[in-house]
Amino acid sequence: MENEEILEEEASIISLTDEEGNEVEFELIDSVDYENAEYLILLPPDDEASEVVILEVEPHADGSESYVTVNDEGTLNAVYEIFKERFKDIFTFE
Repeated sequence: MENEEILEEEASIISLTDEEGNEVEFELIDSVDYENAEYLILLPPDDEASEVVILEVEPHADGSESYVTVNDEGTLNAVYEIFKERFKDIFTFE
């Protein structure tokens, strides 16, 4: 399928540090703009992962970025719905 080929070509790996100081790699699936903020949709490294991780991009004045947990359930749901609509032909959602 053409969309799957595009997804594979555009896939990139992001290495993040967890709360315990361990580096964990995630596959960047998508970036979603919602209410003047950018959110990353990440797939955990586990091949059997059934959930995505959504993080907000927090830009800094020096051009760097931080990725922060989204605590607002409404925002998470809205971003996830945008992601699901974009990838409805590629992924199966429950």
